Amino acid sequence: MARSVLIVDDASFMRMMLKDILEKNDFTIAGEAKDGQEAVHLYKDTSPDLVTMDITMPEMDGIAALKEIKAMDANANVIMCSAMGQQAMVIDAIRAGAKDFIVKPFQADRVLEAIQKTLG
Repeated sequence: MARSVLIVDDASFMRMMLKDILEKNDFTIAGEAKDGQEAVHLYKDTSPDLVTMDITMPEMDGIAALKEIKAMDANANVIMCSAMGQQAMVIDAIRAGAKDFIVKPFQADRVLEAIQKTLG
């Protein structure tokens, strides 16, 4: 069965890039969210196998959303996505329970490597 992924990023272009990489590699897209609040609601509704979460977003940032998702589901698999120069935020995210992180712009092989490592 195909693994499902929730894609969270405020930039539609980034969501589209990730969706393309994932669909070409037989993942199902559980949903797409443009901010942390939407991500938390969609996570509740879809229970995806994995979440790719942008760090910097309006309304609720990725780290706050990660904490809410982990409070709901301690076993949630979340991979953070960050632009260069956000190392401190990435460390916060890992402490909050993120399994890995990928740097933008996305490289397909790095995205897939992070997912394989996370989902086993």
